Amino acid sequence: MTLEALFAYAHILAILTMVVFLSSEAALCRTEWMNAAVVERLAKLDLIYGLSAGAVLLTGLLRVFLGAKGASWYGTNPLLYVKLGLFLAIGLISIRSTLMFARWRKALRSSGGLPDDRQVRHARKLVMVQAHLLPLIPLAAVFLARGYGK
Repeated sequence: MTLEALFAYAHILAILTMVVFLSSEAALCRTEWMNAAVVERLAKLDLIYGLSAGAVLLTGLLRVFLGAKGASWYGTNPLLYVKLGLFLAIGLISIRSTLMFARWRKALRSSGGLPDDRQVRHARKLVMVQAHLLPLIPLAAVFLARGYGK
């Protein structure tokens, strides 16, 4: 029981960390605020966002395989696959913005160049799509936890 509670706590903490850093990216990724410090900060924020997403996945898997309900309970519920599909979609979208932030930082460090407005708007759109998909995961989670979908 204590282990299950600790897994749940770690999972929630990882989710909240992920949300905070994605929100920070969304706040900073604006054409009117773009400067050298923001380019550097976006790359750092994105690294922490990625690490927290990894922690969300790891703690979620711990809950599935070592938690009280067990893999057989979760594995037969299609809502688990909805959650995983949304998480995967967010991850795939995130790759694109991560690569953009890395390119921006490389260009900044090599030539001092900043991304143009079109690139920033595109990166912001990718971040915002992630931010709008993310709340659907806990929606599926609350129904999954209550046995819907079986």
